[in-house]
Amino acid sequence: MLSNFAKRIIPCLDVKDGRVVKGVNFVGLKDAGDPVEVAKRYNNEGADEITFLDITASHENRDTIVDIVKDVAKEVFIPLTVGGGIRKLDDIYKLLNVGCDKVSVNSSAVVNPDFIDEGAKRFGSQCIVVAIDVKKVEDGSYHVFVKGGREDTGLDALQWAKEVYNRGAGEILLTSMDTDGAKTGFELNITEQISSIVDIPVIASGGAGTMQHIKEAFEHGASAALAASIFHFKEIDIMDLKHYLKENNIPVRI
Repeated sequence: MLSNFAKRIIPCLDVKDGRVVKGVNFVGLKDAGDPVEVAKRYNNEGADEITFLDITASHENRDTIVDIVKDVAKEVFIPLTVGGGIRKLDDIYKLLNVGCDKVSVNSSAVVNPDFIDEGAKRFGSQCIVVAIDVKKVEDGSYHVFVKGGREDTGLDALQWAKEVYNRGAGEILLTSMDTDGAKTGFELNITEQISSIVDIPVIASGGAGTMQHIKEAFEHGASAALAASIFHFKEIDIMDLKHYLKENNIPVRI
């Protein structure tokens, strides 16, 4: 739906124990560096935004690591989204206060959907990103998973996307657990379905391995593409990617 805007390229920093890590299908984590250094590099390399996910906060039932976020925010001059362990309005306030621009909520929104409305009302929809981790289930539909992909909620992904949109989310960060870290391409089917039923940006996540994969996500309705490994391990340069997209008639900021 939102086709006229420049498409965004968003490197994702999955952070565990204070380090950037990357796995496949949410497991088998490899170290990818210091969050502040990695974020600084992306800021200089032409990323449109950075997403910082404290990937074990919900599972370990603790708050996001505010100090690291503060250090990252000092070094980057592009929008910064932070997620992981955000359960109450005060958590959002603390993160915005140290310099993050948006927060991403996942498990807490499923447990308490009113949290989306409250966050949007207090801080504005533009601050509230709802992360939806999906997996295809036996009957061919997509379910929402929480706790870092450990738990099937039984919620239908399309219905949940519609609900978070109606409750005031400003963006949806859609991750396919089936393709996450596999570098085989995004799950285009669910990306397209969700992009077509909500009138807010959908960020495609999970599976980018080539420039073509990112182009395909945009052709299937995504407003932004989020990736980790290909950027962390310098397999794809962000500016090269943007030039490639531009040559393929995808509007990007260069």
